[in-house]
Amino acid sequence: MKNKDIKILLVDDEPDILEIISYNLSSEGYEVFTAKNGAEGVAKAKKKSPHLIIMDVMMPEMDGIEACEMIRNTPGLDNTIIAFLTARGEDYSQVAGFDAGADDYITKPIKPKVLVSKVKALLRRLKDDKKEVEDIVKVGDIVINREEYKIVNDGEEMVLPRKEFELLSLLTSKPNKVFKREVILDKVWGNEVVVGGRTIDVHIRKLREKIGDHHFKTVKGVGYKFVL
Repeated sequence: MKNKDIKILLVDDEPDILEIISYNLSSEGYEVFTAKNGAEGVAKAKKKSPHLIIMDVMMPEMDGIEACEMIRNTPGLDNTIIAFLTARGEDYSQVAGFDAGADDYITKPIKPKVLVSKVKALLRRLKDDKKEVEDIVKVGDIVINREEYKIVNDGEEMVLPRKEFELLSLLTSKPNKVFKREVILDKVWGNEVVVGGRTIDVHIRKLREKIGDHHFKTVKGVGYKFVL
């Protein structure tokens, strides 16, 4: 997909930020739309169906968290990449954002070249998603429905939280392959997201409880792999 075919929606109540980010992304050839608050952002997202939404957290009328939740519940927009703009140290906003369905964070202030690089990295996920042609995949006794974010394990249907599902989907994409911790963080949480060192371990523990301990092997000092 060429840059001119990629639509990006910017949502922020500060005109200067909208202007700067819009200018830099438009210069790269992207089709850029803007909105000045969460409510306008949701309306424009429904109308334009962007590939990527970059959105501020604190805004009038409707904040970014509520807007993100509404977008995630809109048919056709559930796979849109959403990245929040946040000031350094806003840990609460980051946690709330991920719970609402955000994919990543961009920390303000950010230099234009770094912003463009970050956007390119986020958009690469679109290419990764397109490689996953099959929405329903069977791995051993486990059936994974990527479209509906649910699995069937040994005949029992269950719905997993977003990050647990994405972690399971990643590990099962190549059974017996060892995924390094940094790769898991990058693919599931985003490489610029600051999460605790135990985050992956906690999610693996939850998957072991739900799917079966024998499926998940720890490679000490390296990462994890899924085995049949």
